[in-house]
Amino acid sequence: MVKIADIELGEFPLLLAPMEDVSDPPFRALCKEAACDMMYTEFISVEGLIRDADKSVAKLDIFDYERPVGIQIFGANLDSMVMAADIVEEAKPELLDINFGCPVKKVTCKGAGAGILQDIPKMVALTKAIVDRTNLPVTVKTRLGWDNKTQYIEEVAERLQDVGIKALSIHGRTRQQMYKGEADWSLIGAIKDNPRITIPIFGNGDITDPLKAEEYRNRYGVDGIMIGRAAIGNPWIFREIKHYFETGEILPGPTLDERVDAAASHLRRSIDWKGAKLGILEMRRHYTNYFRGLPNVKHYRQKLVQEYDTDVLFATLEEMRDVYAGVPAHV
Repeated sequence: MVKIADIELGEFPLLLAPMEDVSDPPFRALCKEAACDMMYTEFISVEGLIRDADKSVAKLDIFDYERPVGIQIFGANLDSMVMAADIVEEAKPELLDINFGCPVKKVTCKGAGAGILQDIPKMVALTKAIVDRTNLPVTVKTRLGWDNKTQYIEEVAERLQDVGIKALSIHGRTRQQMYKGEADWSLIGAIKDNPRITIPIFGNGDITDPLKAEEYRNRYGVDGIMIGRAAIGNPWIFREIKHYFETGEILPGPTLDERVDAAASHLRRSIDWKGAKLGILEMRRHYTNYFRGLPNVKHYRQKLVQEYDTDVLFATLEEMRDVYAGVPAHV
C-alpha cells in the first residue's frame, strides 16, 4: 500500500498531473470516474492567492467526489509562500504540493517553478518553511535539473525529504528540455534505489499507454506514475493502465458514445463551474483531443470551437453521435 502521510492510494497509484488550464474541476471529475487515484489542481500563483485574485482563488475549489486531491502552488518569495500555505489549508485539501517544475518562461524568470532549480538552497529553504507552517502533508513536483549540467535531483530528493516532504514527483526532463526529447527516468530509478529515500517517488513523463506504464514501473521501481498530457482528451488512460496491470489485457479504447458523453459532460460541468461564456470558451481546447482520429471531423470541430449557443453545442455533439455511429472510434 502506497501512502502519502496517512493518505492511502492503493498498491500502485496513478496520479493526474497538475496542468494549467487543463486539470480544473470539470476535467478532474472525468479522470476520477476513469479510476485516477489522486489528482492535483492547476498550479496556483501564491502572489495571486495572497492578493485575493479571482482566478487564483477559483482554483482552490475542490469537491468531495474528487478526493483525495492536492492543491499545488508556485512562487519564489518565502513570505508569500507561507501566507499562501495558510490559505490552502483553509480549503481543506488532502495535501499541499509545491511546483518546482513548471518550465514556462514567465514563471521561471521570476525564480519560481523550475526556475528555482538554479538555487537549490533556496528551494530547500522555501520547502522547509512551508512544511513548518502547515498541518497538511507537503509534497513537491520538480524536474531533473535546470539543464544537463545541473541534474542534481538525487541530492535534491534527499534534502527535501530531510526537511519533511511526504512524497516527490519527478518529471524526467530538465527545464532546458521543456517537453522536447524523451523523458529520462534513469535518475528517478536511482532515487528509488537510494536506501536513504523512504518517501514515495512518482515518475512523470512520456507515459502514453499501458505497455509503457508497465515497462517503466518494472524498470525503475517507482511507487506510482503521474500522467499529464496523455490524459488530455483521454481520461480513460487511467482505467486502461489499471486493467492491463490486473489482467494483462489491453482494453479497447473508448467508444464513440463514450467520447461524446465525456465531451458533453465536460462541457456541462465547465459551464456549471465557470459560467456559460467562459465555460464554452475554455472547453474549446479539448474537442480536438476527444475526437482525434475521426474521419472528416473538421466540420464538426470548427462548429464546436466557433459556437456560443449552449443548445447548439450539445445538439452538435448528439449529431456527431448519429453521424459517426458504427465508425471505429478508439483513441
